[in-house]
Order: sequence, then structure tokens, then C-alpha cells
Amino acid sequence: MGSGGAVVPFSPLIRSWFEARFGTPTPAQEAGWPAIAAGRDTLIAAPTGSGKTLAAFLWSLDGLLRAGALEDRTHVVYVSPLKALGNDVQKNLQQPLQELRALAVAQGVTLPEVRVMVRSGDTPAHERQAMTRRPPHVLITTPESLYILLTAEKSRRFLAGASTVIVDEIHAVAQDKRGAHLALSLERLAALAAGPLQRIGLSATQRPIEEIARFLGGAGRPLPTIVDIGHRRTLDLSVWVPDLPLGPIATHEQWAALYDQVAGLTATHRTTIVFVNTRRLVERVSHALEERLGTGRVVAHHGSMARRTRLDAEERLKHGQVPLVVATGSLELGIDVGAVDLVCHVGAPRALATLIQRVGRSGPGRVPVP
Repeated sequence: MGSGGAVVPFSPLIRSWFEARFGTPTPAQEAGWPAIAAGRDTLIAAPTGSGKTLAAFLWSLDGLLRAGALEDRTHVVYVSPLKALGNDVQKNLQQPLQELRALAVAQGVTLPEVRVMVRSGDTPAHERQAMTRRPPHVLITTPESLYILLTAEKSRRFLAGASTVIVDEIHAVAQDKRGAHLALSLERLAALAAGPLQRIGLSATQRPIEEIARFLGGAGRPLPTIVDIGHRRTLDLSVWVPDLPLGPIATHEQWAALYDQVAGLTATHRTTIVFVNTRRLVERVSHALEERLGTGRVVAHHGSMARRTRLDAEERLKHGQVPLVVATGSLELGIDVGAVDLVCHVGAPRALATLIQRVGRSGPGRVPVP
């Protein structure tokens, strides 16, 4: 596997698994791997579904699998701005590891055990304690949990062995207080690490992308290598406004008309996500739409819900078991929920970038904005 004549020296096991599983690399992978393999800080900017996560992880996984015996320390830290996204990545890492282990057995090759664990606000206490006794080789965490881990003495010991940090959906935090908090944690992790810490960022296409790269690299460091695989998607966008006169506060009649419109659109699509701006609206809109579509045909999704409830909603949407999910920003990033036919956004988004991120979850089809 190479890029523009640059051959990336993956192990034969990784190479044969990848070619059997995927065939050829995506543009993001082909352009990103040479820089990552060379140890350079790298920012990959590409749309959802372009293979960014595997582009970031595969070289590190190859190194871990080649190592023979692995020490009880964390080698790779993956930081996700969403707890649900971290769980999704763990699931998508476990499958390749299982497939690689099966392929190794068939080839008579012995592989070391690579432990992947999630540490977030959802992680039960007994799993947190087990993590300090037997650290994961790949740690999946959130910015807030990373801060806590960098403060506790026991977790600082196993984080000192980190050689790679991957920041997913970095554009989502780069411009707010959460991003400033994460920037401090990245510097603390780099100072704690016994050796050089390679930084890999994954971003949606942003302009200017150089600003995101500077955030990833940190102050006083060279600008990371930028791999920008941007492209324009064709979206069918429309704006729907009730026929009733508009005022400072929407009337019951206007809300009823909106619910009827969304329910009608949902009936003509297999899967739909309806985004709203607050958790309170999630409950209100999902209840009103369930009254129109029927019991069990609408599920809610927001950050205050229990982890099990959120995962159940994601799985049911992904497998087509429920036609409609009403969500806040908890579903706007790269969580794998499969193909989504239609995205509706109720009310004005807080920012244009937020709207683009949310409607970008849809596949071919109309994207109304009531």
C-alpha cells in the first residue's frame, strides 16, 4: 500500500488482511499513511465515510502486532468529543483485531493480545479500577476524561508510555472553551510521555484548515502535515415554513403543522434523523411524532440519557428497526448509524457549520429544514 510512489511498509499480515477486506485504500488513507508512517504530526481532513479512522489507527496497530510481547502501558490514546463515538470506535477496532487474529492463526503466526478499552463518564467504576491494574494498549477517551486521567497518579503511570495521540472530529472542539481545555491536556500528555508523542487529527473539511492544524500541533511546534481530501457533496436542501403567520413565539397550530410535515416526510423514507437544539425539545418532538407515526417508531437520543439507551437507539436506526430518531448534537458527528435517507433540522441551527455537519449525515434524498 502506497501513495504517489511512496510505499508504506506495512507488515505482510496487515497488508494481506487489508487487501482481502477492502481492496484498495481510500484517498484519505493513501495520502495519510506515508506521513503517519514517517512519524510526522498529521491532520487528515475528509468527509465522513472516507476511512479516516482506519487511516489513523492502522499504522499504530501494525506496530503493536509486530511488537511480540506488549508491556502493560498505553501506546495509543484516542480522544473523541463524544462518548458515543468512542464506543463506536472501540467496536470498529475490535472487529479488525479479531479478523487479524484469525488470519494470523491460519498463517501459523502468533500475535500479542492488544487490549482496547473506553474511559468516559459512562465507564463503570469496576472497569476504571481494572484499567489501572491492567492498562489498555489502546485507550479511547473523551477530552474531559483525559484531563482526569492526566491528574490521577496511577493513570499517569500508564499514560507515560503513550507514543501516539489521535484526536477525532477535532474541528468540533477547536474553536471553543472545550478545545482550549483539550489543548492543555495534549501539552500535558506530551510532557508526560517518555518519548516523542505523534499527534494525528481527524477533521471534517474546514476552511482555513491551517487553523485546525495549528491547534493540533500546539504552540511553538511545526505545522503538522495536512492531508486535505475535500469534496463537494450534492445535497437536495429545502426550507419549510408554516403557512400560518409567524410571531415571536410559535403557536400550538404552527407546531402541529411542523409535526405533520415531518411525519409526512418520514413516511416516504426508510430512515430519518430529526435534529433539534435542546434536550427538552428532543423529548417534546419525539413524543409528538410518535403520536403521529405510532408506538415504537420513534426513539430519542441525547447526552443525558443512559449509555445503554443511546446505544440501543443507534443500533435500531443502523439496522432499520426504527424509522426515526430525534436527537441533539449527540448524533451530529461520525457515529456509525449506517445509511440515513433524510435529515430534518427543526429550528435555526446555532451556527452554519453545525447545520452542515448535521445535514451531512444524510445520504441521497431531501434535507428539509423546518
